[in-house]
Amino acid sequence: MTGILDSTTREQAIETVSDSPVDVLVVGGGVTGAGIALDAATRGLRVAVVEAEDWASGTSSWSSKLLHGGLRYLEMLDLSLVHEAILERNLLLRTIAPHLAVPVPFVYPLHHPVGERAYVGAGVTLYDALAWLGGTPAVPGHRHLSRAGVHELLPGLAAERLAGGIRYYDARIDDARLVVTLVRTAAHFGARAISRAEVTGYVTDDFDRVRGARILDRESGRTFTVRAKHVINATGVWTERTEALSGTSGGLRVLASKGVHITVPRTRIPGRAGVISRTEKSVLFMIPWKDLWIIGTTDTPYEGDLARPVATEADVSYLLAHVNALLSDPIDRSDVVGVYAGLRPLLQPGTKAGTASTKVSREHTIASPVLGLTVIAGGKLTTYRVMAEDAVDFALGPKARRRPSRTRHTPLLGARGLDALVARRGEIARVHGWPMWRVNRLVNRYGTELYTLLALIGDEPELGEELPGAPGYLQVEVVHAVTAEGALHLDDVMERRLRLSIELPGRGEAALEAVADLVAAQLGWSAGRRAAEVAAYRVARAHTGVATDDPAAAAEGAISSEATAQSTPTGRGGGADAADPDAENGDGAR
Repeated sequence: MTGILDSTTREQAIETVSDSPVDVLVVGGGVTGAGIALDAATRGLRVAVVEAEDWASGTSSWSSKLLHGGLRYLEMLDLSLVHEAILERNLLLRTIAPHLAVPVPFVYPLHHPVGERAYVGAGVTLYDALAWLGGTPAVPGHRHLSRAGVHELLPGLAAERLAGGIRYYDARIDDARLVVTLVRTAAHFGARAISRAEVTGYVTDDFDRVRGARILDRESGRTFTVRAKHVINATGVWTERTEALSGTSGGLRVLASKGVHITVPRTRIPGRAGVISRTEKSVLFMIPWKDLWIIGTTDTPYEGDLARPVATEADVSYLLAHVNALLSDPIDRSDVVGVYAGLRPLLQPGTKAGTASTKVSREHTIASPVLGLTVIAGGKLTTYRVMAEDAVDFALGPKARRRPSRTRHTPLLGARGLDALVARRGEIARVHGWPMWRVNRLVNRYGTELYTLLALIGDEPELGEELPGAPGYLQVEVVHAVTAEGALHLDDVMERRLRLSIELPGRGEAALEAVADLVAAQLGWSAGRRAAEVAAYRVARAHTGVATDDPAAAAEGAISSEATAQSTPTGRGGGADAADPDAENGDGAR
């Protein structure tokens, strides 16, 4: 069976873009690049999008997984930015991705009974008011809580140390699944999507205008060229490196900041709402996530390997210390199930010399360091759609008026017909003998794409059984990751399609062999290829897991894992609270 983003269509995409020029070539397969590809494709443009590694393998799969308006910007009186982010959050919840985005209540703990309550309360009131400016909000309004009210929602907090709290709503989303779904939706509208394809240089004409790119297929080792009217660079922390391929000294300035999160069992900290609190360096979040809490984040300058940021024990200790300041029963290192690290692309003031033109917002900036090349950097997960619209408008120039953006009203794959699927949850549970929590989880991960998974189970009933070593997951999810979601390697499945690397102890070691068997069967791997993939995953510590605090040892481990991966043959056949966050075992469903 083939899907909208499987290995077969990847090969077809390479052949197509090698033979025929496109209107827009998007470089970068994170949330911004994926959003740009969808925006351009839905305008009727011929689009190609390439990513040097797996979709969302960089910043876009290691975020706090929040959709929020940015309460902190209210202190800066940047009301337009907060309003924009709230509207985008509401669009994702209602129209664009209601199967992936889940409303979540949060509590802001108060330590002072009068001044702090008045100050924070005024801000949250304004936050709710801005939500009403775009119509009826997609989440409930805020409520003031007494000390007893905080304890009722979050028994795990040390309520006796608090003066009460304020409950308000934002939303969470699986960032990596959002990106994959964006790419697949773009492919549905005709975009050619190619992962593991690295841009090695730009193609220019006699007037030094960028007219495409030379690309290395990292699966086969061959190179190909994509010619395009417009090239849009959306490579996040790699922006300056990919800009430099154009041979110009102009462009955007981006620095990397490392953010670390840990996951701990939900049972370890009783509670029915998330928590947001300030630290001396950043914001502390405690976010309900299935059977876990995601706790983060840090904010430290980073100058290491951009592809392989890892947490250290010092990062973990920092998070434990700050969350324990709020808890009645402190957690310790033994409670930590998973750890992950990501890099924020911090946009620096101004642009480098030689930049032709720019468009600047508070959160993102778009520049053209050389004719034919558009570069976008900054922004955040919640406003990816606005960033994508701005980038395509900028690249097209005056022609954008004749091809306006359509993504505000374009549901992603899995969103159409969601209400009808939700109404059938009971029937699906009875037919397959599944508890309702399992059906809810599947609905919140796949939406109406669940019908595709059910068809796979219909052909092979054993795929409807639980994945060994991964309670709550089904074998069919691994198969679907390969046949429809573009997974080419074992870590694609473990880290980004199923998130087992952060949701299970030991980076999902208990499920690793079973996942490898299923992936190998779908991709036709030899026994040697399968063993190499398993070994590479076990050695690698990119993003997930904890590195030694010795930078030299950490670098040695990264080099070792990269060498293992590069020695592996690649390709198919051995070649190249609408949803209750506290429903049983995790996610609810609309």
